[in-house]
Amino acid sequence: MYDTLLRHPFMSDEGRAATQAQDLVAAMCTVEVALATEQERLGILPGGVAAEIERVLAEHVFDMDAMAHGTVLGGNAAIPFVKQAKAALPDELKAHFHRGATSQDILDTALMLLLKPRLEACLALMKRSRKAGCALMRRHAGTPMVGRTLMQQALPITFGVKVAQWAENLAQAERRLRDVTETGLYLQFGGAVGVHSGLDAQGLEVMDRVAERLGLASPLLPWHTNRQPILALSGAVDAVAVGVEKVALDVSLLTQSEVAEVSEPAVPGAGGSSSMPHKRNPVICARLRAAARQIHGQAVTLSHAGAQPLERGLGEWHAEWAPMLDAVLLMEGALVSLAELWEGLEVHAETMRRNLTLMGGAIMAEPAARLLGDILGADEAQRIAREAAETSRLERREYAEVLLAHPAVAGRVEAQRLRRCVDPGLYIGSSQEQVQRALAVLESM
Repeated sequence: MYDTLLRHPFMSDEGRAATQAQDLVAAMCTVEVALATEQERLGILPGGVAAEIERVLAEHVFDMDAMAHGTVLGGNAAIPFVKQAKAALPDELKAHFHRGATSQDILDTALMLLLKPRLEACLALMKRSRKAGCALMRRHAGTPMVGRTLMQQALPITFGVKVAQWAENLAQAERRLRDVTETGLYLQFGGAVGVHSGLDAQGLEVMDRVAERLGLASPLLPWHTNRQPILALSGAVDAVAVGVEKVALDVSLLTQSEVAEVSEPAVPGAGGSSSMPHKRNPVICARLRAAARQIHGQAVTLSHAGAQPLERGLGEWHAEWAPMLDAVLLMEGALVSLAELWEGLEVHAETMRRNLTLMGGAIMAEPAARLLGDILGADEAQRIAREAAETSRLERREYAEVLLAHPAVAGRVEAQRLRRCVDPGLYIGSSQEQVQRALAVLESM
């Protein structure tokens, strides 16, 4: 009940289905078979051993309850797994199983095997979101809206350039995640103290060959207490969470009733309140921010566990398993929601334009003062631009008309030139050029 209602709604259903206890056991079996196969090829094990081990493990039904109890007693799931696997093997194979390995070798590597398809799914979701983001950018490259600093109206931008900032933020995180997925998911194999005891010089060759067989990167050295691979993965996942949370934060602020510049996709039954029927809450943004906050916390746990003692950790390694897997499942769940948000986001361009006029002409006082400065001097131009903005707001008159009626301005500046100067839709800086610059990169990734 706890997981179903409080934890799982923020995770990927597909990811959770592929990372159950039996999937971890299957991954550990895969590691053991790969280890036996490569040792057999190097002549360390007799011929035919690997195939027989694979057959027995495929047919054996592991006792999950006993394995859970054994994990408590042994400290990690690989210990009861090896015990049950050996018990299922005929006597002549027992000595050949798990040769030169330690429990951490099996469990670290199995977790990498579990995580790899999940990370690949996340990269596919990020590509999907990027495509949706690029479509939004193209559609709204010239849609003017208020740019806000310190939570206040500042100067005009376009909605397209806002989306470009979101998309490039996520694209940088995507590059980090892809790099880790393609080159930073390492096999673990070092034996009891990380020096391939019993295998000697062949240990490194076994390590390289098993890594290749499993489709994982081969480390320079075993990394039992060098947790940089975990920190690199955690950092990449956390960077994605930051990018996701930025989008969710901005969108949720723009959906406020008083702002109403965008709306989340309209989904029947979604966004309702338990007590206020009129509400349409930004629940996708809530899910995204909740997932991101949890990922940030898990990244802290993984960082705290990074420095581990001597040749094998005491509790630090054990503290990594759940946070790392949860963080990836939360990331996958968040990226599903992000794709849905961007693909169905409702953009209210007319409201954006209306909000540009809420402060009268105040938002355009800066370009007005610049234009008038050549005629009136900088200080006088600043004063008139500021006073006209306040008059425009109080009297609900167009800013350009108030300026043109001012005694110090009337007849001294071309009316059309002044109107163009204070048109928010024309004072958008390099917004459109930034969109095109971003599209050229993001669409080619």
